[in-house]
Amino acid sequence: MKVLVIGGGAREHALCRSLSLDPDVTALHCAPGNAGIAEVAELHRVDALDGRAVAELATGLEADLVVVGPEAPLVAGVADAVRERGIPVFGPSARAAELEGSKAFAKDVMAAAAVPTARSYVCTTAEEIDEALDAFGAPYVVKDDGLAAGKGVVVTEDVEAARAHALACDRVVIEEFLDGPEVSLFAITDGETVVPLQPAQDFKRAYDDDQGPNTGGMGAYSPLPWADPKLVDEVMATVLQPTVDELRRRGTPFSGLLYAGLAITSRGVRVIEFNARFGDPETQVVLARLKTPLGGLLRAAATGNLAALPPLRWSDDAAVTVVIASHNYPGTPRTGDPIEGLDEVAAQDAPGAYVLHAGTRRDDSGAVLSAGGRVLSVTATGGDLTTARQRAYRAVERISLDGSQHRTDIAAKVADAAAGNQGA
Repeated sequence: MKVLVIGGGAREHALCRSLSLDPDVTALHCAPGNAGIAEVAELHRVDALDGRAVAELATGLEADLVVVGPEAPLVAGVADAVRERGIPVFGPSARAAELEGSKAFAKDVMAAAAVPTARSYVCTTAEEIDEALDAFGAPYVVKDDGLAAGKGVVVTEDVEAARAHALACDRVVIEEFLDGPEVSLFAITDGETVVPLQPAQDFKRAYDDDQGPNTGGMGAYSPLPWADPKLVDEVMATVLQPTVDELRRRGTPFSGLLYAGLAITSRGVRVIEFNARFGDPETQVVLARLKTPLGGLLRAAATGNLAALPPLRWSDDAAVTVVIASHNYPGTPRTGDPIEGLDEVAAQDAPGAYVLHAGTRRDDSGAVLSAGGRVLSVTATGGDLTTARQRAYRAVERISLDGSQHRTDIAAKVADAAAGNQGA
């Protein structure tokens, strides 16, 4: 099977790494990729938002499967352009991807499917914004209706900050605050059958102790030892399957990766948001634990054959990923800084860990340089979260990037709690 992956972040590196380990994947390509992906896939220069260009590339490569990683190409209709060439695609159509492209659309789908979510208002004027903020009170939750690379949400006690963010958007969704821990649950679907993956938890705030601005994600871990063992079954029954069924009923079947961002509130599970693709950095830890070959799974979804697959197989190990970000992230990041220590991690100077590239490139001499806000995802596995954490941070210590930042508390509280329970 020849596979083409579209995208160039750590999520796509995680996908390419897993696909490269699938014995049925005979050729692996990525466009545009990054310095790390180049080690496992052949890179191609293409505008990921240009559906015609992507379709031409896939046709020329005689690809058996195209995997669209980021949300922007999906919303732009890249999957549609490739499907028109008769090539199987893992990723929803542009119409179905509006589940992520428009939070107002997602709220409408959830209402029709009776999916539990936060009460909300869709606002387009200053008057509507003020009324919504007054109705809910603090803490205020304001979401840009469109795509914002994971940084379009403001949660604040400051009404003026909430109002300023709302006024800066063309259309916003203002909703009630959901208490309780957050969970990310991915599901593979072919538009009818839905296959859930293992849940994960990510860390959105830039700094330790959940301080600082929202980011695209600074780390993640899986499994969640504190979660109800019945959580996945409950979300399947009340969220994932009803959403897929409603989209099919509307004539916009959703095929690809349905990502439910959930809050485990005092009143039960509530959907915070949907995404139409693998999440970053949660993908890094979920795929680290998946034992079922990825290529066959994604192709089954792309060809409508998920129901014929056997149950997924998972490692009992835990996985932790720590994001190393550029100076000033999530503001305008500084780029072009050399990255050192990658060879030491690859040589297993930090056993059990590996590095997934996000914002990187090679210069003319072959040196790896920073080329984005989130630069690397340092990922490790271990028999428990404590071991996985230790391995991840040992690898982080091997890496040098001037002015970089990372959180030091990824999975710390849950690892400590789990270790305490085991010792009791």
